[in-house]
Amino acid sequence: MFLKSICVIFVLLFTSFLFAQEKKEYKIHTIAFYNLENLFDPENDPMTFDDDRTPNGKDHWTYKLYTHKVTNMARTISEIGKESAINSPAILGVAEIENRKVLEDLVNDPNLKLKNYGIVHFDSPDRRGIDVALLYQNALFKIKNYSKHKLVIYDRNTTKRVFTRDQLLVSGYLDGDLIHIIVSHWPSRRGGESRSRYKREKAAALNKKIIDSLFAINPYAKIITMGDFNDNPSDSSVKKILMAKQDKKEIKIKEIYNPMVKLAKKGWGSLAWRDQWSLFDQIIISKSFLDTDSSSYRYYKAGVFNPEYLITSTGKYKGYPFRSYTNGAYTGGYSDHFPVYIYLIKQKK
Repeated sequence: MFLKSICVIFVLLFTSFLFAQEKKEYKIHTIAFYNLENLFDPENDPMTFDDDRTPNGKDHWTYKLYTHKVTNMARTISEIGKESAINSPAILGVAEIENRKVLEDLVNDPNLKLKNYGIVHFDSPDRRGIDVALLYQNALFKIKNYSKHKLVIYDRNTTKRVFTRDQLLVSGYLDGDLIHIIVSHWPSRRGGESRSRYKREKAAALNKKIIDSLFAINPYAKIITMGDFNDNPSDSSVKKILMAKQDKKEIKIKEIYNPMVKLAKKGWGSLAWRDQWSLFDQIIISKSFLDTDSSSYRYYKAGVFNPEYLITSTGKYKGYPFRSYTNGAYTGGYSDHFPVYIYLIKQKK
């Protein structure tokens, strides 16, 4: 009996050792996206419709509230993917930010400052004054180049230009792997899903054009397109226009895989409205991330980051994302969206 116990203990210790060795052989990085729900500073910008988010505006948006909101956002970002990657995201796309200043305040918050995040940001022509941007850890990701791509849409009724967010393309090296990241925030469903659908399909067409241009240079390009698409993985903009597929075995060269489809089918969502969950926030990858070559980064798994503190605990919206502003008042919350993420894994040399 004693000998048997010793053998069992030895097997457990040896298994733990092998597991630890296996974990040491790989690098894991988190790639994430987060809609920050109207991260505006309190200053009045005469060029945008930001009057509500000022001290004297409808939201009574003060520096105290703004600072609290920034800290909440920074805390969340610092913890996305930490469970497996033991680090905050190497690369993070963000949406609903007003300008570069709010990004600088964000990355300089004590929760993130030591990570030394760099910023790629352009001002968009969006009438609300919100943009997309990319944050990246300087020690992990080396920028090669970046560009913005204008989304031109005309209203079907008035024929006037619909001013919305540009799409951001950033290329750089993650431990020597050249990776292209597209960050976008597609037009909302305001006016109804069907009536506004053409706008998101236009956004998807622009996204696909950028992806195809990268494939034209290198059919094996490693591409990640991420954002708040204001559509689910099953909607036409993502499934038919962007042509993101759900079965890894079906993905051919110059095609893209959407790991969010499986999450959506399991009932996962990144935002809730009228007791219905949607997975508008998505991260989609090219075929090269599905290859088995362990010497370069490949896709491991995807998830929705929804710890308990990001969830409304009481009231009418119990179970929904704990947003920072609702019913005309600041709640002390975070965002009306949960962040989404993927893990990339690579064997250590």
